Amino acid sequence: MCGIVGYVGGQSALDVVLAGLKRLEYRGYDSAGVAVLADGGLAAAKKAGKLANLEKELADRPLPAGSTGIGHTRWATHGGPTDENAHPHLDNAGRVCVVHNGIIENFAALRAELTDRGHELASETDTEVVAHLLAEAYSSCGELAEAMRQVCRRLEGAFTLVAVHADEPDVVVGARRNSPLVVGVGDGEAFLASDVAAFIAHTREAIELGQDQVVELRRDGVTVTDFDGAPAQVREYHVDWDASAAEKGGYDYFMLKEIAEQPKAVADTLLGRIDASGVLSLDEVRIPPEVLREVDKVVIVACGTAYHAGMIAKYAIEHWTRIPCETELASEFRYRDPILDRRTLVIAISQSGETMDTLMALRHAREQGAKVLAICNTNGSTIPRESDAVLYTHAGPEVAVASTKAFLTQLVACYLVALYVAQVRGTKWGDEIRDVVRELAAIGTQVEQVLGTMEPVRELARSLADKNTVLFLGRHVGYPVALEGALKLKELAYMHAEGFAAGELKHGPIALIEDDLPVVVVVPSPRGRSVLHDKIVSNIQEIRARGARTIVIAEEGDEAVVPYADHLVRIPRTPVLLQPLVSTVPLQVFACELATARGNEVDQPRNLAKSVTVE
Repeated sequence: MCGIVGYVGGQSALDVVLAGLKRLEYRGYDSAGVAVLADGGLAAAKKAGKLANLEKELADRPLPAGSTGIGHTRWATHGGPTDENAHPHLDNAGRVCVVHNGIIENFAALRAELTDRGHELASETDTEVVAHLLAEAYSSCGELAEAMRQVCRRLEGAFTLVAVHADEPDVVVGARRNSPLVVGVGDGEAFLASDVAAFIAHTREAIELGQDQVVELRRDGVTVTDFDGAPAQVREYHVDWDASAAEKGGYDYFMLKEIAEQPKAVADTLLGRIDASGVLSLDEVRIPPEVLREVDKVVIVACGTAYHAGMIAKYAIEHWTRIPCETELASEFRYRDPILDRRTLVIAISQSGETMDTLMALRHAREQGAKVLAICNTNGSTIPRESDAVLYTHAGPEVAVASTKAFLTQLVACYLVALYVAQVRGTKWGDEIRDVVRELAAIGTQVEQVLGTMEPVRELARSLADKNTVLFLGRHVGYPVALEGALKLKELAYMHAEGFAAGELKHGPIALIEDDLPVVVVVPSPRGRSVLHDKIVSNIQEIRARGARTIVIAEEGDEAVVPYADHLVRIPRTPVLLQPLVSTVPLQVFACELATARGNEVDQPRNLAKSVTVE
């Protein structure tokens, strides 16, 4: 949630911060604000709504020029999306200014203390409390970094804080606990941001901040300490993509660009993981083979789209490794007292690596002695850092809130993990693994083929723009695909959409079927377990007999579905377990086009944010 940018250097701080906020608006767009240090004081502007509202405000009432500044885009938690609640927040004297991501859990008690001491707070937010606390601490210590350390020791919850003070015009100070913050190091300038995308146009040299650390940025260097003031260890790294990867590249929406990038993203996720003889070599998986051989249960924890990837992974893991596998919603995991021990392997899936529900689940798992392997797209993020091992997906930046290429690359990574465990444990022969690897290597081309045949899907989506409900059915790995298709439609089109296991149709959901109701059916390959295919053909007949409009996704050569499909979407022939990599793509295109036809904002759906960093 929330996008944060800080800058100190020789450029116009306002220009740098605004450009960074544009790249981070996917993280929250309920309001936006900036502050600049200039002429011995602080100048700030903030507006409810999207960043464009702030830009208009700045055009009408420009801020003075300065070379130090901070900015913020907000996903509202405490207090509605109003001008008053927008960040940055200042103290009563207007000398200290702060932006914040996360939640201060003890803010009510702190607010009461401040009010008793005569402070006047103008907003409903937990953030404003920090500005007033910083002002008090600064008055006694005279140093912003030390004031930040003192305040952080009093705060409870998950937070990123970035602050400036009018008395220190060339300093930006940040702090993090359970919330993302990364440093960018340039030539005579430095950056702070929630994501490297904010400063990638200026530098690709980054510093990964650890838990409970405070960073002080000056033009000539960066100082990092823990909350007690002791020097802290940090990891420097080079970002392996450039600014163009985070641009739309001629597409109307980032989502369209990211759908089109999926063949390359799939190929990049496979790159370097298989040697010339077909043996898997997952260097990031630092869990020793002897430990993996002792694993007697796998638990996958994830949220949203990543959870659907985990549901599909369960089929592959159990089939290839013969280890029992559970898929759990991370938001529910630690509250049900799960049974874990040192022989449990927990796989945590998160695009951002900052998903708070998933982070708390993996921490609980490690407390119980389980090994944790992260599947993640963001280098240096918290979840990989706190896991025993990591497999990066190499999807490149994903800006659109509704996940597409992250989902496909998460699936590929899950398949690689399953095959690697099978290889280590000897449950699959080497030639069997090589066969699956070859099939995976062909998937990028098959996704490309699907993308080249999507115009009828777009036409169909436009024709359904006035519908209120779409249902999705699937069996086996097609069931999570149905859930994912429904989720995309909810996120983007704001429609009622539900995904069902097709076998459950007659146990209740068939009551929803009525004349002309669109029902999308994901059909498994007839070349796999034929009983699965026969059963779902029967399901299609059942719903069509009751008036539904059937939209059938089936592989090339499957003629059994033709008489019962009002709309037939063909996908390439793919092994059953790998079919989600191609069957999901038409559902992504369908949701994107339907949302566009309804006049919705595709990249930034209402009420959502890309990285969910609060529970």
